Amino acid sequence: MNPILNAILLGFIGPQELIIVMIILIVPVITLIPMIFYLLTLQNTLKRVSLENRKMEPGMVWLSLIPLFGVVWQFIIVNKMAESLKLEFAQKGIKTNEVSPGSGIGLAYCVLFACSIIPILGYATAVAGLVCWIIYWVKINDYREQLG
Repeated sequence: MNPILNAILLGFIGPQELIIVMIILIVPVITLIPMIFYLLTLQNTLKRVSLENRKMEPGMVWLSLIPLFGVVWQFIIVNKMAESLKLEFAQKGIKTNEVSPGSGIGLAYCVLFACSIIPILGYATAVAGLVCWIIYWVKINDYREQLG
């Protein structure tokens, strides 16, 4: 039988502890789902960039799932994505309003998420980082669609 279920049946875990266990199990899954779709968008965008213009392999975006390393890796992804898109757009003659496509909002979200570990201030930067992350995700998806 399941060890958690055994503990509940034996009275070792009360209702409050059960809620904590559920939060610990459910919150990572809920946050992982949008992250997977985000990384798929990045991967598929890089796949549409020609090999000579691609500054990183599409599958490397998944390294951002590694705890702590992923915080630093996001900065690298944003920069490599911007370089790749810039070269591809120049080659295909696609006009953009940005010199480095997506890097401004992408770096903003990276910095804000990195600052979210700061006590008290972290809540505000996490919310702002989430907004910037969504904007960056939409922007990269738009660029993916422009690449056909």
